[in-house]
Amino acid sequence: MKTLIFSTAALSLVGMLGFGLQGAWSDDDNMRARSTGVAPVTDPLYQEECGSCHFAYPPGLLPAASWQRMMIGLDDHFGDNAELDSQTLQRLNNYLAANAADSSKYRRSRAIMGSLQYTSTPPLRITETPYFSHEHREIPKRIINLPEVGSLSQCNACHQYAEKGSFSEDEIWIKGIGRWDD
Repeated sequence: MKTLIFSTAALSLVGMLGFGLQGAWSDDDNMRARSTGVAPVTDPLYQEECGSCHFAYPPGLLPAASWQRMMIGLDDHFGDNAELDSQTLQRLNNYLAANAADSSKYRRSRAIMGSLQYTSTPPLRITETPYFSHEHREIPKRIINLPEVGSLSQCNACHQYAEKGSFSEDEIWIKGIGRWDD
């Protein structure tokens, strides 16, 4: 009788855990990004305006001060004029500030912020953060110089789920090379 009661209780517990995990893991993309990345881009205007010229970087890759510096200088945005009307600029500024690394609970955003604790000037480039430099230190130039990659600023050239905010090393796939394993 004790065995039957124990077995029933164990099965009930397994069922509850399974149900709980199913609910927690039902959104695989969100869970992947939470554990290995940053919040994905959710603002269609940001995706349209910024993503029309380059990969729409998730705001959680830089602190709010970096995004603010960047948005002030859109007349010379890394050599291009990317000026916006005042209404669009205000909306994007609000979105970037609300979703920046210093406002995020995502693991990678927190790690980026931790790497900036001794930096006096907020970086304008994600590639300038100490966290990014550390994570990409072993990438050989032959990979970076591939036409399919071009530079380390092309996150989605290697990180196949970058658009979803996931930057896991297990998900790196480089065109012409395949899965990256360092």
